[in-house]
Amino acid sequence: MKDAADGLSLAGYYDYNDTPVKITPTAEGGLTAWRLDLQTGGWQVADDIIGEIVSAMGGEVFVRSVERFVQRVEEERGLSLRGDGSVFALYETVRAIEEQAVAERRAFTPEEAALVTGIRRRTFVMFEEQLQRAGDPGADPSIATAVPGSDTERA
Repeated sequence: MKDAADGLSLAGYYDYNDTPVKITPTAEGGLTAWRLDLQTGGWQVADDIIGEIVSAMGGEVFVRSVERFVQRVEEERGLSLRGDGSVFALYETVRAIEEQAVAERRAFTPEEAALVTGIRRRTFVMFEEQLQRAGDPGADPSIATAVPGSDTERA
């Protein structure tokens, strides 16, 4: 969506005060901001921060690519949430890879980095689909389909 005043596209993906936020167009032609809820992993309406995001760009607000947004959301979910089921088992797998690299005081190997990235793309879709089934209006698993190279990418 374009802001009529300056032609900037405001719809997109952001880190706002170290929390993932997405701004999406509404059916009425406006915008809605959705902030990741670190307690539930779902989305909270946060329209009150749209102005802050626009005016604070470069301070505590960073524009993110779709890929980086998906990774950030899953990084936060993996750190903040605990539970049972396949999504949480995958979060544990990522945590184990991270802990091993930290214990060995090294960066991820290329294979580990690719594995973590792939797992996070998959858990993003899985978690968003669960949120949709539960009625979360901010859930959108299709975001990850726009990520080049993902196994959820559509041709």
